[in-house]
Amino acid sequence: MDQEVKKTALRMIPYGLYVLTGETKEGEVAAATINWVTQTAFSPPLLVAGVKADSGAHSVIKSAGHFALNMLGKNQNAAAYAFFKPATKIDGKINGEAVRTGTTGAPIMESAPAYVECKLIETIEKGDHSILIGEVVYAGLKDAIDGRPDDLTLTLKDLGEKVFYGG
Repeated sequence: MDQEVKKTALRMIPYGLYVLTGETKEGEVAAATINWVTQTAFSPPLLVAGVKADSGAHSVIKSAGHFALNMLGKNQNAAAYAFFKPATKIDGKINGEAVRTGTTGAPIMESAPAYVECKLIETIEKGDHSILIGEVVYAGLKDAIDGRPDDLTLTLKDLGEKVFYGG
């Protein structure tokens, strides 16, 4: 297989950008920008998220048993970049972004236009990324949304011509 063709073909899949957050009972925190996310069931509402297997987010969320998926809005490029590095929580902020504790205990970004909180149902560990399967147990909006909600989502494409993930 031609590796460049494979990479190009896989990069044609459009991706939204999200900040996956979690916190253990001991206060260990995780927050990572991710883009491999999709809803997989209506009843119960399930979603899957791909997370690097060797990341801090992976171990924290497995330990916590829950996570939040914070949707990033079109104007949140800086927030996306803030969570490309390890998470540090100081004075109610993670990597400079204000957070509050959600119903599951996962951090919720105050600036996120929407979020869902999930109970971790299963982790599938194959390859360099694991699949987290979460049941949505709570959802919230910062403000009412007019029009298509997906039009507001920051996408990988919005970060510029040279920013890719995958392939």
